[in-house]
Amino acid sequence: MDRCRFFGSLSSYLDGQLEDKQRLELEEHLKTCVSCKKEISLLKALSGGLKKWQIPDLDKSFDRSVQDRIVLGELEKGEVKMKRKLFPILIPSGILAGVLVFLVVGSLWKAAYFKTIEPVTYKVEKKAGAEVKQVPVDFAKTSPGVVSREVPASTAYSTGSVMKSRSVAVNENAGQGYYGFQFTPSGDFNTEAYDRIYDNDYKLVANEALSTFSIDVDTASYSNVRRFLNQNQLPPKDAVRIEELVNYFTYNYPDPQGTDPFSVTTEVAAAPWNKKHQLVLIGLQAKKIETKNLPKTNLVFLLDVSGSMQDANKLPLVKSAFRLLVNQLRPEDKISIVVYAGAAGVVLDSASGSEKDKVLQAIDNLQAGGSTAGGQGIQLAYEIAKKNLMKDGNNRVILATDGDFNIGVTDDGALTRMIEEKRDDGIFLSIFGFGMGNYKDSKMEKIADKGNGTLAYIDNMLEAKKVFVSQLAGTLFTVAKDVKIQVEFNPAKVKAYRLIGYENRVLQNKDFNDDKKDAGEIGAGHTVTALYEIVPAGSKEEFPGTDALKYQQVKVAPSDELLTVKLRYKEPDGDTSKLLTKILRPQDASVQPTENYNFATSVAEFGMILRDSKYKGSSAYDDVLQRAKASKGKDDDGYRAEFIKLVELAQLLDTKGK
Repeated sequence: MDRCRFFGSLSSYLDGQLEDKQRLELEEHLKTCVSCKKEISLLKALSGGLKKWQIPDLDKSFDRSVQDRIVLGELEKGEVKMKRKLFPILIPSGILAGVLVFLVVGSLWKAAYFKTIEPVTYKVEKKAGAEVKQVPVDFAKTSPGVVSREVPASTAYSTGSVMKSRSVAVNENAGQGYYGFQFTPSGDFNTEAYDRIYDNDYKLVANEALSTFSIDVDTASYSNVRRFLNQNQLPPKDAVRIEELVNYFTYNYPDPQGTDPFSVTTEVAAAPWNKKHQLVLIGLQAKKIETKNLPKTNLVFLLDVSGSMQDANKLPLVKSAFRLLVNQLRPEDKISIVVYAGAAGVVLDSASGSEKDKVLQAIDNLQAGGSTAGGQGIQLAYEIAKKNLMKDGNNRVILATDGDFNIGVTDDGALTRMIEEKRDDGIFLSIFGFGMGNYKDSKMEKIADKGNGTLAYIDNMLEAKKVFVSQLAGTLFTVAKDVKIQVEFNPAKVKAYRLIGYENRVLQNKDFNDDKKDAGEIGAGHTVTALYEIVPAGSKEEFPGTDALKYQQVKVAPSDELLTVKLRYKEPDGDTSKLLTKILRPQDASVQPTENYNFATSVAEFGMILRDSKYKGSSAYDDVLQRAKASKGKDDDGYRAEFIKLVELAQLLDTKGK
């Protein structure tokens, strides 16, 4: 499987685009990998062929003059122009077709500057333990004037995988053929990245009575899980963040009253997967604001147009999704567009929401190609947002990417530090993930968390409609930032507790009162739900703990309260937090759980099954389905009905499930 990891980096290695660490690692790998050595030899041979075919004796000023003419698509004169920083990404069709090979020798796989015939497809099978490869078709039979040459198929990554490779570009004028690359593996080739998740353990109240965490309104995990299931695959365990599954749905919590931007709801009932335990629900409902009543907005679209974004579920879906967003904007709103590939550039600077045709044309003309300087793009987007800052408005960078940054600032730590510096300017960040195969979930989640923003994953146009139309107010406008929750459990009523999900949002208890500590944001109309599984004080269950203190005794204050919920939040432009408090008392066993409780717990239980959590107890698909169907309630958009279908699909796919 080492080859799977290194194979996609070979052309970048030959082009000198790898960082020193990646280069050294690959060179060490090449000492032992025969198939990668063969591929390197093939790439070098094709490079030599291209150099022989290039047009000779061009004036030295030619390359610069061509670059000066490059714009994003065929735009009207005087409209959308590239700034000086923009890397030559896209070429007007039909212009200088006979000479552009000269410009792309350093990037062999990119043949999009020519009329490109369908890439060769290799179907790989296994027979008697030996690998059987099909060679490409004879291009001369279908394309007169093209040099015919057999190009050996690459070794497959696994049985049955299909990969597109070795395309031929045709110069329409000269009729001469050029071999290029359009290497886009599909099937089992996968470099998606997810951070390891360790389920929160039980805490003994006698030792740790306080539990503190940051809220999270991200929903990326749910739509990503849906993508896997719709492809008839169970998702990787670490792609399942239970809080994001639960918070994908809205709940019928009461609207806030008074000056606070959200209400707080609490509920407790028996845990469905362990009747000896109880489950505490904490729900927040942010105030609702109609789109037309939102403050004026300064938006910077930061769009990844690198070569990794070529697939139909990446840049083409980005363009369709952002068309929906643009059509919701008002004349008082401002839109800028920054793109990045090998470098970053400004495509559009502060167009009015009334200039929709201009904005849409700029989006429509985007094409993909080149490497991925995501860090440079983020930095430039913040600069544009700050230049056009609306002091009495809403300022936000909206990043659309697969998260595959490979040049410039790529280290997670460096990226997050850069984002932390920028957020103090009052500019929020929303990130929307696209695509599959190389989706970098872990990187994007870190960036969104540090940028006072949210992370969503768009797998289809219905999801785009959800975030850019139905829930646009919540997507664009934050009603409270740095929202933290701290729960104090009463040891007289609770022996132990466990926070379900929010593993990467847990804070130290001292962070709750520290206004310098970053936490989550909540947008207009959003709901936030958190669940604690608690063990009653009289339980005989044993949990690991510390020895009793010798010099300090803990005295339990008499109280009939189960727990106290405290919340801290800041206004979107504020620096000082405000405190809210809510007390929860034990629930009468005769009181039936609400629809909110039943549906939220069914989603959480589903998440624990997918994660194969050691705390899933008696969780089973049938129980999830029964409770979800009974609590579907009003479902105008069909999201809960879709959830039920996904559970049924997962049950069919899970040979180990109950």
